[in-house]
Amino acid sequence: DNDNNERASGLNNNNNFTKDTSVYSSTPSSTTAIMSQEETATSIQQEDEITFLEDFIAGGLAGSASVIVGHPFDTVKVLLQTSSDGSKGILQSIGGVGGVSSLFRGMVAPLSMATVINAIIFSSYASSARVYDELFLPSCTSNVDADAISMNEKEEYIQNTPPAPSSYYQMNKNFVCGCFAGAIQTLVICPTEHVKCRLQTQSSSTVTQYKGPLDAVKKITSQHGIRGLYRGFGCTSLREIPAFGVYFAAYDYIKDYINDFNKDEDDTQHAWMASAIAGGISGSITWGMIYPVDMIKSRIQTDPLTGKQYSMMEVGMYLQNKYGWRYLYRGLGVTLVRAFPVNGIIFPVYEFALLQLRSY
Repeated sequence: DNDNNERASGLNNNNNFTKDTSVYSSTPSSTTAIMSQEETATSIQQEDEITFLEDFIAGGLAGSASVIVGHPFDTVKVLLQTSSDGSKGILQSIGGVGGVSSLFRGMVAPLSMATVINAIIFSSYASSARVYDELFLPSCTSNVDADAISMNEKEEYIQNTPPAPSSYYQMNKNFVCGCFAGAIQTLVICPTEHVKCRLQTQSSSTVTQYKGPLDAVKKITSQHGIRGLYRGFGCTSLREIPAFGVYFAAYDYIKDYINDFNKDEDDTQHAWMASAIAGGISGSITWGMIYPVDMIKSRIQTDPLTGKQYSMMEVGMYLQNKYGWRYLYRGLGVTLVRAFPVNGIIFPVYEFALLQLRSY
């Protein structure tokens, strides 16, 4: 009843019609002629559909910003995860690899790939979301008479308009499409993180094995092939796929919950703040959920490339037996400190970039 009253109010006050779904939005009705149902739907889709290129560019900019903010924290995380001395603290770990300046070591690799990785994430998510809606969302124009656009048929229009997607539908869509985005970007993030981990854990007291990311890629592939470059692919997949499903689902839910407190006001600053908070919280939740898998991945990707290759299960059991289960969460604190600002900046930058791109 509330939805019907809101739709009727929109028709009375604004002299337009609104499709109450996530795919379509309002279009002013013509004062001289009434568009046909098909023309109206086509017009709305052309106006509101975000292109793959727009998603790609906006996602790339957001990724670059997140790497700059989060890389020093990520270096500390990897040092704590790969330390053979479980008693070492943050300052001791940093001092052992060259001091504060070492916090930015290996940043070139993720920064150079940030545009590609995050562009893949957001464009894959958006593309799969559109396909998901086409498959599972009821048609927004079915059974709606063209005359419903006029003021004379408001009630018939309201009765025939399909309901907005439920929160359950939206949550499922966000999770499924997030998992798909995570699966796609695993193909890029696995070799990138492998190289990054190798560079981050090089000790300044020993002979430098890799001079930089390109040198590391060249040496690893020449000695161990593409398979060596994709070391830890299984762990990376197990981390990324469910993580991004939860990440996108939690972000959308938390942002909507925050916006409900200020839904009657058109406050742009509030919208950016809601996006930042939702991104930070969802990122922290995700990292807390998959951290032990990330710990094992870091171990696998920094172990010697020669000799026996241990499975994820073997590495996990070894760490638990030698250090206890708490060791699997070593570095979680600094990771959560990193996760909030990194993920808090991704969505506002992405949404702002998208807004700017669509304004031209």
